[in-house]
This record gives sequence, structure tokens and C-alpha cells, in this order.
Amino acid sequence: QVQLVESGGGLVQAGGSQRLSCVASGRTFSDYCMAWFRQGPGKEREFVAAISWNSGQTYYVDSIKGRFTISRDNAKNTAYLQMNSLKPEDTAVYYCAADIVFRFGPPYTYWGQGTQVTVSS
Repeated sequence: QVQLVESGGGLVQAGGSQRLSCVASGRTFSDYCMAWFRQGPGKEREFVAAISWNSGQTYYVDSIKGRFTISRDNAKNTAYLQMNSLKPEDTAVYYCAADIVFRFGPPYTYWGQGTQVTVSS
């Protein structure tokens, strides 16, 4: 089992920045690819970004390209999502996820509980 705990959410003004963190425990972190998903109010959960086990590959959904950056620090068992130039439509609960396979979307095996990001206009 892999346990994932997100943090870093909160209220931010449009145009601002926020960095989310996801700390993993339970298994060897570097064995897993990591991803971020989000679910906005009244919307389905959507894939945001993914990173391979050694950071050699990253993938972003078009709506956040150039604004968000996914990264990881295997020594700290932590994945990050740096979000810049935030827009009100980025308001969502953000979830990190882990899987052995590098995918550009679901399914992912392990999930965190989510952290709320609210972008005010």
C-alpha cells in the first residue's frame, strides 16, 4: 500500500501562485509514477499532470500547460505541483495519485484525500 497526503491548498487571488505537495509513505516512492488530478465544483475529476519515476517524462493537460509544473523529490518522498497564473476556473479539489505505470490519465492505483484550491477573481 502507498499512502498519499496532499497539502498546500488554500485561497489565492487570480494571477497568483500556489504549490501543492504530496508526501508518500508505505512503499519505495521512486518505484511509482505520480500524477495530479482535480475535481471542480459540479465537474468530474480530470487529469492534470503526470511525472515518471525518475522525472524523465512529464505530461500536462492542455488547459494548464505553461502555467503548472509537476516535479518530484525522491529523496523526500514528495511530489509537487507548482501552479502559476491561477485562474478562477482552476478552483478545485486537487488529488495526487500514484501508480507503477506512467499514464496520461486514469486509472491510478493509490490516491490522496485531496486538498482544496480556491482562486478568487
